[in-house]
Amino acid sequence: MLLTRHLDANAALVALIQPLATRDGFVPTRLPGVHVLRASCDVARGPQIYEPSLMIIAQGSKVAYLGARTLEYGAGHYLIQALPVPFECETFAMADAPLLGVSIAIDRSLLGELVLAMGLVPGRNTPAQTPESMTSAVLDDGMRGCVERLLRCLHDPLECQVMGQARLRELLFVALRGPQADVLRALVEQQGQFARVAASLSHLHAHFTEPLNVETLASCANMSTSTFHEHFKRSTLLSPVQYLKRLRLLKAQQLLLSEGLGVAQVAHRVGYQSTSQFSREYKRYFERNPGDERVA
Repeated sequence: MLLTRHLDANAALVALIQPLATRDGFVPTRLPGVHVLRASCDVARGPQIYEPSLMIIAQGSKVAYLGARTLEYGAGHYLIQALPVPFECETFAMADAPLLGVSIAIDRSLLGELVLAMGLVPGRNTPAQTPESMTSAVLDDGMRGCVERLLRCLHDPLECQVMGQARLRELLFVALRGPQADVLRALVEQQGQFARVAASLSHLHAHFTEPLNVETLASCANMSTSTFHEHFKRSTLLSPVQYLKRLRLLKAQQLLLSEGLGVAQVAHRVGYQSTSQFSREYKRYFERNPGDERVA
């Protein structure tokens, strides 16, 4: 009986997402920061990066690989991506039952307001250990109801304009009372190491085309350089130099696939001074030449 009820609930989400998912990939909606997702066939394991977000899957499934961890999240689950950490992802879908989901960007300002309003006192509620930057959870009735109301809102331009932000606020509020609340609270714990690393990542994403200045990143995190290195690697599983390289390559892939630019143009746009070095590192990471992306 419980399984049947969850299947029916997933079917309701599928019916709401389908008209919005007009093509494969991430499709923007009327509400900034909210995208629907569709994949019509399996997508082989490959490098990926998501901005901080909640991703709810209504149909199909995904597997994420982050360091030694493997996270499976399928229909009736949601993924919290607290930090924009490069990982590998595999998608399972069929033409007659495509993967369908919705992605909601995490607004740290709104999150901070909610944490204060809920009386989650800094230090007392935040775990001492560094939380996982990526976690998954079952979509319970409370969260499912929020997602359904948000999706219904996206179908109505006036409701979206008037109530859209309230729907997002409600969803984050429910997530803050859910099983993965610790990592969300840690994101806005100003004195916590996790929030400080998040601040440095925001700066890095805004300036990834520039030469890496670890001292500036450490300053953004309000840490000494050595302490910053330690906590950055603990949170992202990469050193700042490794992170920057992967971020540039993932941004380059997006440009090659979406804008059809030449390899040299893309290399310089993402911060490489040498096109040959870019091509070598691209092939090592993606196991194909950058020029092949434009042909695909």
